[in-house]
Amino acid sequence: MPNPALGIYVSVPFCRSKCTYCNFASGVYPAGEHARYVDRVVEDLAGAGKWAAALGADVPRNVDTVYLGGGTPSLLEPELIARLFAALRSEFEVDADAEITVECAPGQLAQGTLEAMARAGVNRVSLGVQSFIDKEAHESGRLHSRAVVMDDLLRLRAAGIANLNIDLIAGLAGQTFASWDESLDVLLETGLPHASVYMLEVDEDSRLGREMLAGGARYHAGLVPTDDAIAQMYETAVAKLQATGIAQYEISNFALPGYESRHNLRYWQRRPYLGVGLDASSMLIAADHDREEKMVLRSKTTDDLRAYLAGGESPETAWLSPERQHEEAWFLGLRTNAGVSAAELEREFGRGTVAPARAIAQRLQADGLLANENGRFTLTPRGRLISNVVFAEFLEADHAASAR
Repeated sequence: MPNPALGIYVSVPFCRSKCTYCNFASGVYPAGEHARYVDRVVEDLAGAGKWAAALGADVPRNVDTVYLGGGTPSLLEPELIARLFAALRSEFEVDADAEITVECAPGQLAQGTLEAMARAGVNRVSLGVQSFIDKEAHESGRLHSRAVVMDDLLRLRAAGIANLNIDLIAGLAGQTFASWDESLDVLLETGLPHASVYMLEVDEDSRLGREMLAGGARYHAGLVPTDDAIAQMYETAVAKLQATGIAQYEISNFALPGYESRHNLRYWQRRPYLGVGLDASSMLIAADHDREEKMVLRSKTTDDLRAYLAGGESPETAWLSPERQHEEAWFLGLRTNAGVSAAELEREFGRGTVAPARAIAQRLQADGLLANENGRFTLTPRGRLISNVVFAEFLEADHAASAR
């Protein structure tokens, strides 16, 4: 088994304000914590190989994607950006054509930080816009206006960063079909090569979600569109983007040909990545590449900032059984428009392991939730709207098979 290239994800959990819908391990922390945090991330990068080797896993030195997410990584001072990337390049061999992405919040990208990013080789930026309607953005906790977004796009392009993404959310409080259409139209007018469109998630991990579940009115919870309206907004986005050549390649992601996020694709294609920082996940392969059976290690760091800064707390780890890997292959692969080839999974996991899941896929095809072209299963438009229900079927299939 060849030694694949690695992707590196760096979590930067700092925000200037906490959005009402956010369910990530991020927050508003004193700026004085930024340097301490980067120090800890640098330590993790330096110790990653030793940590993985002790577990029997491999951390390849060759890196072809880097992704700084959060939070708002663009809040880091220029010298911290420089230090972080210097450490990355010191510990790893970053490909000359590596995709290097930084998430930024509009209006929170100082010129010095932008220049430091460009010097560090950043060639892709994702802007968390969420809505081009100023009132919708402000009521969800965003601090920018449409004019600020447009100015940031000009500055990024002037700095030589043209591979740009904008996030939008369908289902924000107060959003209407007309305002959603306007946000989509403005997005298309920017001429960006990539867009991410998310349907609002309602869960207890966000302030808005907790308020909605409790039936309260804070954070404009009563103005959140219905599930049916959110689904219709999402379908509108898919159609509009597709009509302009920005093709859907994953449930929430759309791109012009050649501008798909290489880093995010590695998650869905089950290729190795190292996550460092707060609440960061890793997926690594066993160091013994001659084994007939691929061994996969998954790990996750703490989501407690104080504990992370204090150090000494090891990530939670688990080696995945072949059955669990097969389970992941279905629900990760089905997220993409490329889908899942049952024949390829049979070669990887064996016909007996795949048979129950293939039967589930055929039933879902009959129900109109999956399509099947030459043995490759993909979500239908209806299946994408209830993808979590579809994925749960494969979890149950594997659990039922392993219980026999």
